[in-house]
Amino acid sequence: MNEHKEEERKHLNFIEQIIEEDLAGGLPKAHLRFRFPPEPNGYLHIGHTKAICINFGLGEKYSAPVNLRFDDTNPEKEEQEFVDSIKRDVEWLGFKWDKELYASDYFQTLYNWAVELIKRGKAYVDEQSSQEITEQRKTPTESGVESPYRNRPVEESLSLFEKMKNGEFQEGSMSLRAKIDMNSPNMNMRDPVMYRILKRPHHRTGEKWKIYPMYDWAHGQSDYIEQISHSLCSLEFENHRPLYDWYLDQVYTPPSVRNKQREFARMNVSFMITSKRKLQRLVEEKVVNGWDDPRMPTVSGLRRKGYTPESIRNFIDRVGVAKRENLIDIQLLEFFVREDLNKKATRLMCVTDPLKLVITNYPEDATEYVDTENNPEDADAGERSMPFSKELYIEKEDFKEEANNKFFRLKLGGEVRLKSAYIIKAESVEKDNEGNVTTVFCTYEPLSKSGSGTPESLKKVKGTLHWVSAKHAHPVEIREYDRLFTVPQPDAEKDADFLSYINPDSLKVLNGYGEPAIALTKTGEPIQFQRIGYFTKDQDSTDSHLVFNRTVTLKDGYKPE
Repeated sequence: MNEHKEEERKHLNFIEQIIEEDLAGGLPKAHLRFRFPPEPNGYLHIGHTKAICINFGLGEKYSAPVNLRFDDTNPEKEEQEFVDSIKRDVEWLGFKWDKELYASDYFQTLYNWAVELIKRGKAYVDEQSSQEITEQRKTPTESGVESPYRNRPVEESLSLFEKMKNGEFQEGSMSLRAKIDMNSPNMNMRDPVMYRILKRPHHRTGEKWKIYPMYDWAHGQSDYIEQISHSLCSLEFENHRPLYDWYLDQVYTPPSVRNKQREFARMNVSFMITSKRKLQRLVEEKVVNGWDDPRMPTVSGLRRKGYTPESIRNFIDRVGVAKRENLIDIQLLEFFVREDLNKKATRLMCVTDPLKLVITNYPEDATEYVDTENNPEDADAGERSMPFSKELYIEKEDFKEEANNKFFRLKLGGEVRLKSAYIIKAESVEKDNEGNVTTVFCTYEPLSKSGSGTPESLKKVKGTLHWVSAKHAHPVEIREYDRLFTVPQPDAEKDADFLSYINPDSLKVLNGYGEPAIALTKTGEPIQFQRIGYFTKDQDSTDSHLVFNRTVTLKDGYKPE
Protein backbone atom coordinates (compact mmCIF):
# COMPACT_ATOMS: atom_id res chain seq x y z
CA MET A 1 0.00 0.00 0.00
CA ASN A 2 2.79 2.43 0.90
CA GLU A 3 4.58 1.63 -2.37
CA HIS A 4 1.37 2.36 -4.27
CA LYS A 5 0.96 5.71 -2.55
CA GLU A 6 4.58 6.59 -3.22
CA GLU A 7 4.11 5.78 -6.90
CA GLU A 8 1.03 8.01 -7.02
CA ARG A 9 2.96 10.81 -5.35
CA LYS A 10 5.64 10.68 -8.04
CA HIS A 11 3.02 11.59 -10.63
CA LEU A 12 1.85 14.65 -8.71
CA ASN A 13 3.25 18.09 -9.40
CA PHE A 14 4.74 19.92 -6.44
CA ILE A 15 1.56 21.93 -5.78
CA GLU A 16 -0.53 18.76 -5.68
CA GLN A 17 2.04 17.26 -3.31
CA ILE A 18 1.62 20.27 -1.00
CA ILE A 19 -2.15 19.84 -1.04
CA GLU A 20 -1.90 16.11 -0.38
CA GLU A 21 0.42 16.78 2.56
CA ASP A 22 -2.03 19.33 3.96
CA LEU A 23 -4.90 16.86 3.63
CA ALA A 24 -2.81 14.16 5.31
CA GLY A 25 -1.98 16.66 8.05
CA GLY A 26 -5.61 17.22 8.94
CA LEU A 27 -6.97 19.83 6.53
CA PRO A 28 -10.53 18.71 5.73
CA LYS A 29 -11.05 18.22 2.00
CA ALA A 30 -14.22 20.31 2.31
CA HIS A 31 -11.99 23.28 3.21
CA LEU A 32 -10.12 23.24 -0.10
CA ARG A 33 -10.89 26.37 -2.06
CA PHE A 34 -8.92 28.05 -4.85
CA ARG A 35 -9.15 31.28 -6.79
CA PHE A 36 -7.97 32.97 -9.97
CA PRO A 37 -7.28 36.62 -9.02
CA PRO A 38 -6.63 38.79 -12.11
CA GLU A 39 -6.20 42.54 -11.96
CA PRO A 40 -8.72 44.13 -14.38
CA ASN A 41 -6.14 46.44 -15.93
CA GLY A 42 -5.65 44.68 -19.25
CA TYR A 43 -6.53 41.63 -21.29
CA LEU A 44 -5.43 38.14 -20.24
CA HIS A 45 -2.47 36.71 -22.13
CA ILE A 46 -0.93 33.29 -22.75
CA GLY A 47 0.90 33.46 -19.41
CA HIS A 48 -2.38 33.82 -17.53
CA THR A 49 -3.72 30.63 -19.09
CA LYS A 50 -1.28 28.65 -16.96
CA ALA A 51 -2.59 30.20 -13.73
CA ILE A 52 -6.17 29.66 -14.91
CA CYS A 53 -5.55 26.00 -15.77
CA ILE A 54 -3.67 25.35 -12.52
CA ASN A 55 -6.33 26.84 -10.23
CA PHE A 56 -9.40 25.58 -12.05
CA GLY A 57 -7.66 22.28 -12.75
CA LEU A 58 -7.13 21.77 -9.01
CA GLY A 59 -10.77 22.63 -8.47
CA GLU A 60 -11.77 19.90 -10.91
CA LYS A 61 -9.29 17.38 -9.46
CA TYR A 62 -10.44 17.86 -5.87
CA SER A 63 -14.08 18.81 -6.57
CA ALA A 64 -13.35 22.08 -4.80
CA PRO A 65 -14.85 25.53 -5.53
CA VAL A 66 -12.80 28.11 -7.41
CA ASN A 67 -13.53 31.82 -7.13
CA LEU A 68 -12.96 34.37 -9.85
CA ARG A 69 -11.81 37.41 -7.88
CA PHE A 70 -10.83 40.67 -9.46
CA ASP A 71 -8.08 42.43 -7.49
CA ASP A 72 -9.41 45.86 -8.40
CA THR A 73 -7.36 48.16 -6.18
CA ASN A 74 -6.08 50.62 -8.79
CA PRO A 75 -8.86 52.71 -10.39
CA GLU A 76 -6.29 54.56 -12.53
CA LYS A 77 -5.82 51.54 -14.80
CA GLU A 78 -8.92 49.38 -14.32
CA GLU A 79 -11.99 49.32 -16.52
CA GLN A 80 -15.19 47.31 -16.87
CA GLU A 81 -14.03 46.41 -20.39
CA PHE A 82 -11.18 44.39 -18.87
CA VAL A 83 -13.50 42.69 -16.38
CA ASP A 84 -15.80 41.60 -19.19
CA SER A 85 -12.93 40.35 -21.34
CA ILE A 86 -11.46 38.30 -18.47
CA LYS A 87 -14.78 36.61 -17.76
CA ARG A 88 -15.19 35.87 -21.46
CA ASP A 89 -11.70 34.35 -21.66
CA VAL A 90 -12.08 32.10 -18.62
CA GLU A 91 -15.42 30.81 -19.91
CA TRP A 92 -13.96 30.25 -23.38
CA LEU A 93 -11.18 28.13 -21.88
CA GLY A 94 -13.93 25.89 -20.53
CA PHE A 95 -13.95 26.77 -16.83
CA LYS A 96 -16.73 27.81 -14.47
CA TRP A 97 -16.15 29.72 -11.27
CA ASP A 98 -18.04 29.27 -8.03
CA LYS A 99 -18.31 32.95 -7.09
CA GLU A 100 -17.52 36.18 -8.89
CA LEU A 101 -15.90 38.45 -6.32
CA TYR A 102 -13.94 41.71 -6.14
CA ALA A 103 -11.34 43.06 -3.75
CA SER A 104 -13.48 46.21 -3.75
CA ASP A 105 -16.16 44.13 -2.00
CA TYR A 106 -13.86 44.18 1.02
CA PHE A 107 -12.73 47.80 1.04
CA GLN A 108 -14.57 48.57 4.27
CA THR A 109 -13.28 45.44 6.02
CA LEU A 110 -9.72 46.18 4.88
CA TYR A 111 -10.04 49.73 6.16
CA ASN A 112 -11.34 48.52 9.52
CA TRP A 113 -8.44 46.10 9.86
CA ALA A 114 -5.99 48.87 8.97
CA VAL A 115 -7.46 50.98 11.78
CA GLU A 116 -6.91 48.07 14.19
CA LEU A 117 -3.27 47.81 13.10
CA ILE A 118 -2.79 51.51 13.86
CA LYS A 119 -4.35 51.04 17.29
CA ARG A 120 -1.97 48.17 18.01
CA GLY A 121 1.07 50.18 16.94
CA LYS A 122 1.53 48.08 13.81
CA ALA A 123 0.87 50.87 11.27
CA TYR A 124 1.37 54.63 11.00
CA VAL A 125 0.63 57.54 8.70
CA ASP A 126 3.73 58.77 6.88
CA GLU A 127 3.84 62.28 5.38
CA GLN A 128 6.86 61.64 3.20
CA SER A 129 6.77 61.40 -0.58
CA SER A 130 7.06 58.05 -2.31
CA GLN A 131 10.54 59.06 -3.48
CA GLU A 132 11.68 59.77 0.06
CA ILE A 133 10.28 56.45 1.26
CA THR A 134 12.12 54.60 -1.51
CA GLU A 135 15.41 56.34 -0.68
CA GLN A 136 15.11 55.51 3.01
CA ARG A 137 14.59 51.81 2.28
CA LYS A 138 18.19 51.70 0.95
CA THR A 139 19.37 48.34 -0.44
CA PRO A 140 19.20 44.72 0.80
CA THR A 141 22.83 44.90 1.97
CA GLU A 142 22.42 48.04 4.10
CA SER A 143 20.00 49.01 6.83
CA GLY A 144 17.07 51.22 6.02
CA VAL A 145 16.35 54.56 7.62
CA GLU A 146 13.25 54.89 9.76
CA SER A 147 10.66 57.46 8.79
CA PRO A 148 10.53 60.53 11.10
CA TYR A 149 6.80 59.72 11.43
CA ARG A 150 7.29 56.06 12.37
CA ASN A 151 6.70 56.58 16.07
CA ARG A 152 4.05 59.26 15.89
CA PRO A 153 1.23 58.88 18.47
CA VAL A 154 -1.45 56.31 17.62
CA GLU A 155 -4.27 58.83 17.99
CA GLU A 156 -2.55 61.16 15.55
CA SER A 157 -2.22 58.42 12.92
CA LEU A 158 -5.85 57.41 13.47
CA SER A 159 -7.02 60.97 12.93
CA LEU A 160 -4.89 61.48 9.83
CA PHE A 161 -5.94 58.14 8.35
CA GLU A 162 -9.60 59.03 8.70
CA LYS A 163 -8.96 62.40 7.05
CA MET A 164 -7.13 60.61 4.26
CA LYS A 165 -10.23 58.47 3.77
CA ASN A 166 -12.43 61.56 3.71
CA GLY A 167 -10.35 63.16 0.97
CA GLU A 168 -8.96 66.02 3.06
CA PHE A 169 -5.39 65.66 1.74
CA GLN A 170 -3.81 65.84 -1.70
CA GLU A 171 -2.63 62.78 -3.59
CA GLY A 172 0.94 61.85 -2.69
CA SER A 173 0.97 63.96 0.48
CA MET A 174 0.81 60.98 2.86
CA SER A 175 0.31 57.23 3.06
CA LEU A 176 -0.36 54.51 5.59
CA ARG A 177 2.60 52.20 6.21
CA ALA A 178 2.90 48.96 8.13
CA LYS A 179 5.46 49.07 10.94
CA ILE A 180 7.56 45.94 10.44
CA ASP A 181 11.37 45.99 10.12
CA MET A 182 13.49 48.61 8.38
CA ASN A 183 16.53 46.33 8.72
CA SER A 184 15.02 43.30 7.03
CA PRO A 185 17.04 41.90 4.11
CA ASN A 186 13.68 41.47 2.37
CA MET A 187 12.83 44.91 1.00
CA ASN A 188 9.12 44.13 1.05
CA MET A 189 9.26 44.03 4.85
CA ARG A 190 10.72 47.52 5.24
CA ASP A 191 7.53 49.26 6.34
CA PRO A 192 5.52 48.72 3.16
CA VAL A 193 2.84 51.16 2.10
CA MET A 194 -0.65 49.82 2.83
CA TYR A 195 -2.78 52.74 1.56
CA ARG A 196 -2.23 55.67 -0.77
CA ILE A 197 -4.44 58.66 -1.50
CA LEU A 198 -6.02 58.35 -4.93
CA LYS A 199 -8.91 60.62 -5.80
CA ARG A 200 -10.10 58.67 -8.78
CA PRO A 201 -13.53 57.15 -9.36
CA HIS A 202 -13.62 53.36 -9.14
CA HIS A 203 -15.46 51.36 -11.80
CA ARG A 204 -17.52 49.66 -9.06
CA THR A 205 -17.49 51.90 -5.98
CA GLY A 206 -17.69 55.24 -7.77
CA GLU A 207 -16.55 58.26 -5.74
CA LYS A 208 -16.90 56.61 -2.32
CA TRP A 209 -13.21 56.02 -1.61
CA LYS A 210 -10.38 58.55 -1.72
CA ILE A 211 -7.79 56.03 -0.53
CA TYR A 212 -7.09 52.60 -1.98
CA PRO A 213 -5.27 49.59 -0.51
CA MET A 214 -2.02 48.45 -2.04
CA TYR A 215 -2.04 45.07 -3.76
CA ASP A 216 -0.06 43.25 -1.04
CA TRP A 217 -2.46 44.37 1.67
CA ALA A 218 -5.65 43.68 -0.26
CA HIS A 219 -4.63 40.42 -1.94
CA GLY A 220 -3.81 38.20 1.02
CA GLN A 221 -6.64 39.54 3.18
CA SER A 222 -9.10 38.93 0.35
CA ASP A 223 -7.85 35.34 0.26
CA TYR A 224 -8.48 35.11 3.99
CA ILE A 225 -11.97 36.62 3.81
CA GLU A 226 -12.89 34.11 1.12
CA GLN A 227 -11.21 31.30 3.08
CA ILE A 228 -8.98 30.31 0.19
CA SER A 229 -6.94 27.32 1.27
CA HIS A 230 -4.10 27.66 -1.23
CA SER A 231 -3.14 31.00 -2.78
CA LEU A 232 -1.16 30.10 -5.89
CA CYS A 233 0.84 32.73 -7.74
CA SER A 234 3.88 33.14 -9.97
CA LEU A 235 7.47 33.19 -8.73
CA GLU A 236 7.70 36.98 -8.88
CA PHE A 237 5.68 37.01 -5.65
CA GLU A 238 7.99 34.62 -3.78
CA ASN A 239 9.73 37.51 -1.99
CA HIS A 240 6.32 38.86 -1.06
CA ARG A 241 5.38 35.70 0.87
CA PRO A 242 6.86 36.88 4.23
CA LEU A 243 4.75 40.04 3.93
CA TYR A 244 1.71 37.97 2.92
CA ASP A 245 2.17 35.90 6.07
CA TRP A 246 2.86 38.92 8.30
CA TYR A 247 -0.35 40.61 7.22
CA LEU A 248 -2.22 37.36 7.74
CA ASP A 249 -0.81 37.10 11.27
CA GLN A 250 -2.46 40.41 12.11
CA VAL A 251 -6.00 39.32 11.19
CA TYR A 252 -6.03 35.53 11.51
CA THR A 253 -8.42 34.05 14.05
CA PRO A 254 -8.54 30.28 14.70
CA PRO A 255 -10.15 27.94 13.81
CA SER A 256 -10.70 29.56 10.39
CA VAL A 257 -8.67 28.33 7.44
CA ARG A 258 -5.27 29.97 7.26
CA ASN A 259 -4.52 30.54 3.60
CA LYS A 260 -1.14 29.44 2.30
CA GLN A 261 0.73 31.19 -0.52
CA ARG A 262 2.83 29.04 -2.84
CA GLU A 263 4.58 30.05 -6.05
CA PHE A 264 5.07 28.37 -9.41
CA ALA A 265 7.14 29.37 -12.44
CA ARG A 266 5.41 31.71 -14.83
CA MET A 267 5.16 30.61 -18.44
CA ASN A 268 7.31 32.36 -21.02
CA VAL A 269 6.77 31.46 -24.68
CA SER A 270 9.30 32.33 -27.37
CA PHE A 271 8.47 35.19 -29.77
CA MET A 272 5.87 36.50 -27.30
CA ILE A 273 5.85 39.10 -24.55
CA THR A 274 3.57 39.06 -21.53
CA SER A 275 4.27 42.41 -19.91
CA LYS A 276 0.94 44.25 -19.66
CA ARG A 277 2.75 47.55 -19.98
CA LYS A 278 4.44 46.48 -23.20
CA LEU A 279 1.28 44.93 -24.58
CA GLN A 280 -0.51 48.18 -23.90
CA ARG A 281 2.23 50.05 -25.72
CA LEU A 282 1.72 47.83 -28.77
CA VAL A 283 -1.95 48.80 -28.75
CA GLU A 284 -1.52 52.51 -28.00
CA GLU A 285 1.23 52.99 -30.62
CA LYS A 286 -0.91 51.08 -33.14
CA VAL A 287 1.74 48.47 -33.83
CA VAL A 288 -1.21 46.08 -33.73
CA ASN A 289 -4.92 46.61 -34.28
CA GLY A 290 -6.16 46.32 -30.71
CA TRP A 291 -5.95 43.87 -27.82
CA ASP A 292 -7.53 41.09 -29.88
CA ASP A 293 -5.21 41.44 -32.86
CA PRO A 294 -4.32 37.83 -33.87
CA ARG A 295 -0.62 38.68 -33.51
CA MET A 296 -1.09 39.48 -29.83
CA PRO A 297 -0.42 36.82 -27.16
CA THR A 298 -3.69 37.77 -25.47
CA VAL A 299 -6.34 35.09 -25.07
CA SER A 300 -8.61 37.33 -27.16
CA GLY A 301 -5.98 37.50 -29.89
CA LEU A 302 -5.33 33.75 -29.84
CA ARG A 303 -9.07 33.07 -30.01
CA ARG A 304 -9.51 35.43 -32.95
CA LYS A 305 -6.53 33.81 -34.67
CA GLY A 306 -8.30 30.47 -34.44
CA TYR A 307 -6.60 28.76 -31.50
CA THR A 308 -8.91 26.39 -29.64
CA PRO A 309 -9.33 26.17 -25.87
CA GLU A 310 -8.53 22.46 -26.03
CA SER A 311 -5.20 23.11 -27.74
CA ILE A 312 -4.19 25.66 -25.08
CA ARG A 313 -5.20 23.38 -22.22
CA ASN A 314 -3.29 20.47 -23.77
CA PHE A 315 -0.28 22.74 -24.15
CA ILE A 316 -0.46 23.78 -20.49
CA ASP A 317 -0.72 20.15 -19.42
CA ARG A 318 2.39 19.32 -21.42
CA VAL A 319 4.36 22.27 -20.04
CA GLY A 320 3.46 21.22 -16.50
CA VAL A 321 3.93 23.00 -13.18
CA ALA A 322 7.53 23.90 -12.46
CA LYS A 323 9.46 25.77 -9.77
CA ARG A 324 11.95 27.37 -12.15
CA GLU A 325 11.22 29.58 -15.14
CA ASN A 326 12.26 28.62 -18.63
CA LEU A 327 11.46 29.61 -22.18
CA ILE A 328 8.90 27.40 -23.93
CA ASP A 329 9.33 27.01 -27.68
CA ILE A 330 6.33 28.51 -29.50
CA GLN A 331 6.50 25.53 -31.85
CA LEU A 332 5.24 23.33 -29.01
CA LEU A 333 2.14 25.52 -28.69
CA GLU A 334 1.63 25.44 -32.45
CA PHE A 335 2.03 21.64 -32.42
CA PHE A 336 -0.92 21.27 -30.05
CA VAL A 337 -2.96 23.73 -32.11
CA ARG A 338 -2.36 21.68 -35.27
CA GLU A 339 -3.04 18.43 -33.46
CA ASP A 340 -6.43 19.65 -32.27
CA LEU A 341 -7.41 21.38 -35.51
CA ASN A 342 -6.52 18.33 -37.57
CA LYS A 343 -9.27 16.44 -35.76
CA LYS A 344 -12.01 19.03 -36.08
CA ALA A 345 -11.29 21.46 -38.94
CA THR A 346 -13.51 21.19 -42.02
CA ARG A 347 -11.45 20.90 -45.22
CA LEU A 348 -12.29 23.53 -47.83
CA MET A 349 -10.77 24.59 -51.14
CA CYS A 350 -9.35 28.10 -51.32
CA VAL A 351 -6.84 29.57 -53.76
CA THR A 352 -4.78 32.30 -52.15
CA ASP A 353 -2.75 33.44 -55.18
CA PRO A 354 -4.99 32.71 -58.18
CA LEU A 355 -3.94 31.61 -61.63
CA LYS A 356 -6.70 30.95 -64.19
CA LEU A 357 -6.88 27.48 -65.69
CA VAL A 358 -9.07 26.75 -68.73
CA ILE A 359 -10.00 23.17 -69.70
CA THR A 360 -10.30 23.48 -73.45
CA ASN A 361 -12.14 20.20 -74.06
CA TYR A 362 -14.70 20.70 -71.28
CA PRO A 363 -18.24 21.76 -72.34
CA GLU A 364 -18.54 25.55 -72.47
CA ASP A 365 -21.51 26.18 -70.18
CA ALA A 366 -21.53 22.92 -68.22
CA THR A 367 -21.42 22.69 -64.43
CA GLU A 368 -21.17 19.42 -62.58
CA TYR A 369 -20.68 18.58 -58.94
CA VAL A 370 -17.96 16.44 -57.40
CA ASP A 371 -18.06 14.95 -53.91
CA THR A 372 -15.23 15.53 -51.48
CA GLU A 373 -14.70 14.67 -47.81
CA ASN A 374 -15.21 17.29 -45.10
CA ASN A 375 -12.58 15.81 -42.80
CA PRO A 376 -10.78 12.50 -43.41
CA GLU A 377 -9.89 12.40 -39.68
CA ASP A 378 -13.56 12.42 -38.67
CA ALA A 379 -15.66 9.51 -39.89
CA ASP A 380 -18.85 11.38 -39.01
CA ALA A 381 -17.95 14.56 -40.92
CA GLY A 382 -19.47 13.32 -44.17
CA GLU A 383 -19.04 14.81 -47.63
CA ARG A 384 -20.08 17.89 -49.56
CA SER A 385 -20.48 18.70 -53.24
CA MET A 386 -18.35 21.20 -55.12
CA PRO A 387 -19.12 22.77 -58.50
CA PHE A 388 -16.73 22.03 -61.35
CA SER A 389 -16.64 23.95 -64.62
CA LYS A 390 -14.53 24.84 -67.63
CA GLU A 391 -12.65 27.71 -65.96
CA LEU A 392 -10.91 27.17 -62.63
CA TYR A 393 -8.41 28.87 -60.33
CA ILE A 394 -5.28 27.15 -59.07
CA GLU A 395 -2.31 28.48 -57.09
CA LYS A 396 0.33 30.28 -59.14
CA GLU A 397 3.06 28.33 -57.40
CA ASP A 398 1.44 25.07 -58.55
CA PHE A 399 2.39 25.72 -62.17
CA LYS A 400 5.71 26.06 -63.98
CA GLU A 401 6.29 26.11 -67.70
CA GLU A 402 9.40 24.02 -67.22
CA ALA A 403 10.47 22.06 -64.17
CA ASN A 404 12.65 19.12 -63.20
CA ASN A 405 11.41 15.69 -62.19
CA LYS A 406 11.16 16.70 -58.53
CA PHE A 407 8.36 19.18 -59.28
CA PHE A 408 5.20 17.11 -58.83
CA ARG A 409 2.74 19.85 -59.65
CA LEU A 410 1.57 21.10 -63.04
CA LYS A 411 4.00 21.85 -65.86
CA LEU A 412 3.65 22.07 -69.62
CA GLY A 413 3.13 18.57 -70.97
CA GLY A 414 2.65 17.22 -67.46
CA GLU A 415 -0.36 15.69 -65.75
CA VAL A 416 -1.86 16.17 -62.28
CA ARG A 417 -5.12 15.30 -60.63
CA LEU A 418 -7.49 18.03 -59.51
CA LYS A 419 -8.55 16.88 -56.05
CA SER A 420 -11.82 14.93 -56.07
CA ALA A 421 -12.17 15.63 -59.80
CA TYR A 422 -10.25 14.86 -63.01
CA ILE A 423 -6.76 14.34 -64.33
CA ILE A 424 -5.63 17.28 -66.48
CA LYS A 425 -2.69 17.94 -68.77
CA ALA A 426 -1.16 21.39 -69.36
CA GLU A 427 -0.98 22.17 -73.08
CA SER A 428 -0.18 25.90 -73.44
CA VAL A 429 -0.15 29.26 -71.65
CA GLU A 430 -1.11 32.88 -72.19
CA LYS A 431 1.11 35.69 -70.89
CA ASP A 432 0.85 39.40 -70.24
CA ASN A 433 3.14 42.07 -71.72
CA GLU A 434 5.72 41.46 -69.00
CA GLY A 435 5.93 37.75 -69.70
CA ASN A 436 3.94 36.58 -66.69
CA VAL A 437 1.67 33.59 -67.18
CA THR A 438 -1.98 34.67 -66.82
CA THR A 439 -3.80 31.58 -68.08
CA VAL A 440 -2.97 27.89 -68.39
CA PHE A 441 -4.82 25.91 -71.05
CA CYS A 442 -5.37 22.24 -70.28
CA THR A 443 -7.20 19.17 -71.45
CA TYR A 444 -8.88 16.67 -69.17
CA GLU A 445 -9.63 12.94 -69.30
CA PRO A 446 -13.44 12.68 -69.08
CA LEU A 447 -13.31 9.15 -67.63
CA SER A 448 -10.76 9.98 -64.91
CA LYS A 449 -13.21 11.46 -62.40
CA SER A 450 -12.33 10.48 -58.82
CA GLY A 451 -14.52 7.74 -57.43
CA SER A 452 -16.08 6.80 -60.75
CA GLY A 453 -14.54 3.34 -60.71
CA THR A 454 -13.21 3.50 -64.29
CA PRO A 455 -9.67 2.38 -65.13
CA GLU A 456 -8.86 6.00 -65.96
CA SER A 457 -10.01 7.12 -62.51
CA LEU A 458 -7.49 4.73 -60.97
CA LYS A 459 -4.62 6.10 -63.02
CA LYS A 460 -1.70 7.17 -60.85
CA VAL A 461 -0.27 10.67 -61.19
CA LYS A 462 2.26 12.15 -58.78
CA GLY A 463 0.58 15.50 -58.12
CA THR A 464 -2.80 16.50 -56.72
CA LEU A 465 -3.87 20.16 -56.74
CA HIS A 466 -6.65 22.06 -55.01
CA TRP A 467 -8.80 24.30 -57.18
CA VAL A 468 -11.93 26.47 -57.28
CA SER A 469 -14.50 26.85 -60.05
CA ALA A 470 -14.09 30.41 -61.35
CA LYS A 471 -17.76 31.18 -61.99
CA HIS A 472 -18.81 29.85 -58.57
CA ALA A 473 -15.92 31.28 -56.54
CA HIS A 474 -16.30 33.65 -53.60
CA PRO A 475 -13.68 36.42 -53.29
CA VAL A 476 -11.93 36.20 -49.92
CA GLU A 477 -9.45 38.36 -48.04
CA ILE A 478 -6.80 36.17 -46.48
CA ARG A 479 -4.74 37.49 -43.59
CA GLU A 480 -1.56 35.51 -43.18
CA TYR A 481 -0.28 36.16 -39.67
CA ASP A 482 3.28 35.40 -38.69
CA ARG A 483 5.18 35.95 -35.45
CA LEU A 484 5.08 39.53 -34.24
CA PHE A 485 8.78 39.57 -33.34
CA THR A 486 11.91 38.51 -35.18
CA VAL A 487 13.74 37.18 -32.09
CA PRO A 488 12.69 34.58 -29.48
CA GLN A 489 13.06 36.96 -26.52
CA PRO A 490 12.26 40.50 -27.69
CA ASP A 491 12.34 41.97 -24.18
CA ALA A 492 15.43 40.15 -22.92
CA GLU A 493 17.82 43.07 -23.46
CA LYS A 494 17.21 45.84 -20.94
CA ASP A 495 18.97 48.45 -23.06
CA ALA A 496 17.08 47.60 -26.27
CA ASP A 497 13.60 48.74 -27.20
CA PHE A 498 11.51 45.62 -27.78
CA LEU A 499 9.73 47.43 -30.62
CA SER A 500 12.99 47.32 -32.60
CA TYR A 501 12.37 43.59 -33.04
CA ILE A 502 8.95 43.93 -34.66
CA ASN A 503 8.58 41.66 -37.66
CA PRO A 504 7.67 43.85 -40.68
CA ASP A 505 6.09 40.81 -42.33
CA SER A 506 3.94 39.76 -39.38
CA LEU A 507 0.83 40.35 -41.52
CA LYS A 508 0.38 39.75 -45.22
CA VAL A 509 -2.99 40.34 -46.85
CA LEU A 510 -3.86 38.25 -49.90
CA ASN A 511 -6.91 38.26 -52.13
CA GLY A 512 -8.04 34.85 -53.29
CA TYR A 513 -11.07 32.74 -54.12
CA GLY A 514 -12.89 30.09 -52.13
CA GLU A 515 -15.40 27.40 -53.02
CA PRO A 516 -19.10 28.23 -52.35
CA ALA A 517 -19.14 26.41 -48.98
CA ILE A 518 -16.72 29.00 -47.63
CA ALA A 519 -19.57 31.52 -47.38
CA LEU A 520 -21.46 29.20 -45.01
CA THR A 521 -18.73 29.06 -42.37
CA LYS A 522 -19.24 30.72 -38.99
CA THR A 523 -17.01 33.26 -37.29
CA GLY A 524 -14.35 31.42 -35.31
CA GLU A 525 -15.07 28.07 -36.95
CA PRO A 526 -11.88 26.03 -37.55
CA ILE A 527 -11.16 25.50 -41.25
CA GLN A 528 -8.35 23.87 -43.16
CA PHE A 529 -7.66 25.34 -46.57
CA GLN A 530 -6.44 22.20 -48.25
CA ARG A 531 -2.69 22.08 -48.85
CA ILE A 532 -2.27 25.59 -47.35
CA GLY A 533 -2.96 25.73 -43.63
CA TYR A 534 -5.53 26.19 -40.87
CA PHE A 535 -7.72 29.28 -40.93
CA THR A 536 -10.75 30.77 -39.24
CA LYS A 537 -13.38 33.25 -40.35
CA ASP A 538 -12.71 36.66 -38.84
CA GLN A 539 -15.20 38.90 -37.08
CA ASP A 540 -14.60 41.56 -39.76
CA SER A 541 -16.35 39.36 -42.33
CA THR A 542 -19.59 40.43 -43.96
CA ASP A 543 -21.82 38.61 -46.44
CA SER A 544 -20.14 40.51 -49.27
CA HIS A 545 -16.61 40.55 -47.89
CA LEU A 546 -15.25 37.31 -46.42
CA VAL A 547 -12.13 37.56 -44.26
CA PHE A 548 -10.10 34.60 -43.02
CA ASN A 549 -7.19 34.59 -40.56
CA ARG A 550 -4.42 32.04 -40.79
CA THR A 551 -4.26 30.19 -37.49
CA VAL A 552 -1.17 28.13 -38.18
CA THR A 553 0.61 26.61 -41.16
CA LEU A 554 -0.28 23.08 -42.20
CA LYS A 555 2.94 21.59 -40.86
CA ASP A 556 6.45 22.59 -39.84
CA GLY A 557 8.13 19.28 -39.08
CA TYR A 558 8.30 20.00 -35.34
CA LYS A 559 7.89 17.04 -33.00
CA PRO A 560 7.78 17.48 -29.22
CA GLU A 561 10.32 15.50 -27.23
